Amino acid sequence: MVDFISWLISFILHIDEHLVEIINTFGIWTYVILFIIVFVETGLVIFPFLPGDSLLFAAGALAVLDGFILKIVPLVIVLWLAAVLGDTVNYHIGKKIGTSIPEGSWFGKIINREKMEKAEAFFNKHGGKTIFIARFMPFIRTFAPFVAGASRMNYRYFLNYNLLGATVWVLLCTLGGYFFGNIPIVKENFSIVVIGIIIVSLIPMFVSFLRAKLAKKGTKQK
Repeated sequence: MVDFISWLISFILHIDEHLVEIINTFGIWTYVILFIIVFVETGLVIFPFLPGDSLLFAAGALAVLDGFILKIVPLVIVLWLAAVLGDTVNYHIGKKIGTSIPEGSWFGKIINREKMEKAEAFFNKHGGKTIFIARFMPFIRTFAPFVAGASRMNYRYFLNYNLLGATVWVLLCTLGGYFFGNIPIVKENFSIVVIGIIIVSLIPMFVSFLRAKLAKKGTKQK
């Protein structure tokens, strides 16, 4: 387990180097591997720790270089399909099993009936923009479609924001890498850039958490 965590941290922090190794080893099949990683991260709720934003950024940076199999147009299409299909599958998994998860299980402690009811109320209040915003938040983007399905959000409504979120997310991260990933200062400090991407993407989650804590504290004081 420790070895896996160490490998995962290395993979995330040095995603550019590992991606080059994948390209050199698998060639055109790299598109399939990238599809699978993004699909699994967004589609299977038990894999929220896989790289998302940094992977797209690194792939975009490599797509601009000569000698690499990755090209920006097919890359964007493949990643977009993976993101859309991942959220779609995750939604239907949540709709199918979300309300039948044993409360005593480890997953039941994370996604229980009380949280489902709160999520449903939250979705009803804030609508599909929740799905759009969650796309830019690690971990949250993996759980949001599942909870949306489990709380019976209207699928067409969900799909509209799924398509919008996937489009903006893939274009923003991939084109960001394409246009800025090979600037010397970025290229030479790629690990720091990856950490920065992770920190920035986590800010909305921490803000939301702090607001919830402050609101709860204010309610208790009254």
